Amino acid sequence: MYLNFVWHFHQPIYRHPESGEYLLPWVNYHTTKNYWPMLRIIEEKEFPCTINLVPCLLEQINDYAENKAIDRVLLALQKPDDQLTEDEILKLKRFFPQGRSANSASELQQSILASFYSPLDRPEEKSREELLHLRKKIFAGIFDYFKQLKNKNLLELTISPYYHPLLPLLIDLSQARNEAPELPDFQFPEDAVWHLTEGKEYFYRLFGFTPSGLWPSEGALSQAACQQMAEAGFTLTFTDEHLLWKSLDHRPDPGLLYQPYECAGVNILFRDRELSDLIGFEYHRWPAAQAVSDFLRKLEHRAEKVPDEAICSIILDGENPWGSYPNNGLDFLQLLFEQIKRSGRFQPVLPSEYFKTHKSQNNLNLLAGTWMSSFFKWVGHPDKVTLWKQLSEHRQKYPFSRFLAVAEGSDWFWWAGETEEKEFALLFSSYLKKATRS
Repeated sequence: MYLNFVWHFHQPIYRHPESGEYLLPWVNYHTTKNYWPMLRIIEEKEFPCTINLVPCLLEQINDYAENKAIDRVLLALQKPDDQLTEDEILKLKRFFPQGRSANSASELQQSILASFYSPLDRPEEKSREELLHLRKKIFAGIFDYFKQLKNKNLLELTISPYYHPLLPLLIDLSQARNEAPELPDFQFPEDAVWHLTEGKEYFYRLFGFTPSGLWPSEGALSQAACQQMAEAGFTLTFTDEHLLWKSLDHRPDPGLLYQPYECAGVNILFRDRELSDLIGFEYHRWPAAQAVSDFLRKLEHRAEKVPDEAICSIILDGENPWGSYPNNGLDFLQLLFEQIKRSGRFQPVLPSEYFKTHKSQNNLNLLAGTWMSSFFKWVGHPDKVTLWKQLSEHRQKYPFSRFLAVAEGSDWFWWAGETEEKEFALLFSSYLKKATRS
């Protein structure tokens, strides 16, 4: 049985449209803590994986790589410890609680900087200056590292729509009205086209080639979205198995899940939800060896029910789970890759390589949905509906612009009504305001 691992790398735009300041430090943090180490593990274990890179994340990584990012957290970590202001100390402790027990500004900086790195980098053995130098080295080399692993056939790179919007809802928001009757009218399929084509063009400028695959933001797909993807030149996409069962009106069946489908000219692979979620949300509670053993046992059970040519897709965030794992997930991931290769029963594969010899025999009329099946997470709260109303009002009154495209991103709607972090609401409103003057 073939195994298709897809790791989704994504952060929304944290850069304020007026000041240019990065209001949240997570692009800087995850690049050194999670993105770079994942590449190293893939290379060291020679385990082929797909990494999905959202263009707005790449844009921000590039800002940091070129020293264009105005990030007050980073500045506070770089400046002499005896020059830290009280506001800077409070900001550092707010974002990084592990620094709250520090007895001095120097200890605060050191402990937080060390938290920016995987155990692979042995941060506890490095001075502040060495950690800051390592950060520069990582940002300077990460795009080339992606390309090197691709050239070694260890990596397939795919993308998402530029600012991570929910494609089906840009095309027609009324598809979610049964979950939130107060949603406004919003039908701008041309915006979805922009996110697809602009994302593809930006990726080409960075890497020099065009990706064939796309992870739709939040796994959100529909028949119309697939048609737009095909017209934009994408040949491959992924989403969650819930959409398959909903579209087929069928109960879960590995024989139906572990094969490709075609929708509007695009090949689709559906992820195994249980296996993906076990890694994402459960195995961090288990000893690594026990978790890997359980995972392989479940794979073996599935493999007994499907042909040897079947493909199992395991798709999840490539950054968020590891903070809950001991040792930042290093022990689990290394052992997982080792044991899968050692088993001899499973063949890690890049999806584009798989489709060179395997063709879809199934045309699918795809019902709209997300990796959570419904759109409720992005529409099912009064604050979320308010954001959609604001977006709809601005989109109808003002011409489309890049600022408005940022406001179409899924993250603002995900967090609305669910977080006390003021930055998300501020960024959304600031981009909408900027769009009125663009």
